[in-house]
Formats: sequence, structure tokens, C-alpha cells
Amino acid sequence: MAFLKRINSKAKSNLNSGFGTNTSSYGGRFVNKNGTANVDKRGMNILHRISWYHTLIDMPAWKFMFILLTFYVCINFVFALAYFAIGIEYLNGIDSSASDWVKFGETYFFSAQTFTTVGYGHISPSGFMASAVSAFEALIGLLSFAIATGLFFGRFSRPIAFIKFSHNAIIAPYDDITALMIRITPFKNTNFSDAEAKITLGISVEENGKLSNKFYSLDLEFEKINALTMSWTLVHPITEESPLYQFIKEDFDTINGEILVYIKTFDDMFSNTVAIRTSYTFDEVVYGAKFKPMYSQNNNNTKTILHLDKLNHFDIVNL
Repeated sequence: MAFLKRINSKAKSNLNSGFGTNTSSYGGRFVNKNGTANVDKRGMNILHRISWYHTLIDMPAWKFMFILLTFYVCINFVFALAYFAIGIEYLNGIDSSASDWVKFGETYFFSAQTFTTVGYGHISPSGFMASAVSAFEALIGLLSFAIATGLFFGRFSRPIAFIKFSHNAIIAPYDDITALMIRITPFKNTNFSDAEAKITLGISVEENGKLSNKFYSLDLEFEKINALTMSWTLVHPITEESPLYQFIKEDFDTINGEILVYIKTFDDMFSNTVAIRTSYTFDEVVYGAKFKPMYSQNNNNTKTILHLDKLNHFDIVNL
């Protein structure tokens, strides 16, 4: 990608963006599409630099369930080996004439019953070692299920901004000029109020033979709205004070730039403020486009229908 050699002198850069100005210190984009920082933290032990609680709360549901199931199977397998090593004769109720595989299977299910504190009573420990191991396993089981319950509650109760962004930002006609536009919409049965948006442009600029990252706050047509119930098109008019002033299609195709979007709103269901962010690199900006409407009336004209599948639909227009 090329670097911008000059930028609109009327645009004022932002020094408190949270990102550094040294281009050689950054690789790729500043913010990933899912809103996470494009940063790989190193230089410290993994046990110290990773919050396992945040990791388990934030991971996909299928992966979370797989980890719980794997832990449950493995921990019972370990305790079954311990009982088997102590001796099957110290577990009352297991048929001593059965094969070793059947004995181990019975031991495994006894471990599962002890771990979950179900205790059917078909098999019971005798002797100090077997009783001590089963007591310790019951304690581990209680603690494990308490932790799992807390994680389940955390995953279900965590405030999430159920908002989707359009795949592309567009440069569209706006009054007698053009504007940068990004569309968002709520996609679940939530009620959002007091929504606020901020957009920052990050761009690599060559000044006096040196490259540096410059950041500019992009003024919006509306930075706040009272309620976010339908779609909201964020509009940055490209005026003479805009850092995007006099940009043409080839600039978006060749210049290394990124548009950072931050949304904050109040969710009535969670009774909490939620936030979400994303970014668009310049190659994700469509120059000369116009979003299609994504809502309409029902047949009886009694309700508005929000077509979520039209969030990313736009028409190509001439600028």
C-alpha cells in the first residue's frame, strides 16, 4: 500500500487516539473487524498475561461446551485410574469375576457418580485410601460445578451490544457534496436508547521524508440519537475541513488508511451501557455507492418491518 504525501491542512489531527504515531511499530490494521485490538501480547508468561475468566466468557458457545465436556471426561478418567490403582477390592459392588475392561468401566462410572455427588449407592468405597480419594473427588466436583455455574451465568448475563455493522463503508452523494457513510442496525429483541457514535480516521502520512500515523476525529451529521430501534446511517460530510477532502477513488484503492468506529448505547434489557466497535480499511470502502432502504410497512400499514438481510445492500452511483 502507498502512503499519503499530504493531507488537508484544515483538518486537525487527534493526539489522544490511544494509538502510536510510529508506523514501523504497527503491523496490519489497528482494530480487527470484530472490534478487538489487533495486538499480540508477548514478553510475559501466558498464565500472567491471559485472563482465563475473560477467555472462557468470550469464546464461542460450542468451544466452551467442548472444554467443559473434555474436562468432565478427563477428570473422571484420572480418578478412575486412581481407584483402579488402589485396588478394585476396595470398591464394594464391583463384580470381581468380570474382565478388567468391565471393572475399569464400573470404576469410571463410580467416579462420575462421586464427582457429580449423585451417589446411586450401587458401588461404595471401603478402606482409608479409597474413601479419601472419593471424598477429595466429591470436593473437586462441588468446586468444579460451582465454577461452571458461575461461567454459565456470566456468559448469559454479560451485557452485549447486539448491533451489526455494514460490511462496507461507502462514499455516497450528500446534498451538494459527498459523505462517508456506515450503516448499523440492532438485530435482536432489544431496546437501545441514547446511542452515541464516534468515528476516527487513521492514516499513514509522509511528512518531511518520515512516515507517521495520523488520527483525525470525523465529524458526524448526528453523533447521538435518542433511540436506536431501526437502522442508523452514520454520515460524515466530506467538507473542506474533512481530512478526506478531495480524496478520489484511486486514493482509497492505494493509500494505507483505516476508519475506526465506536458505538455506545444504553440497553433497557440489561439496564446497562453497552459498547461495540469495528474498523474499515480503505480497501473496504466503496467509492460511489448509496445504501438501499432496509425497512418498509407491512400489508396493513400497522407495523414497520426492518429487513436485516438488506443491511449490506447498496447501489453503485456516479459521483
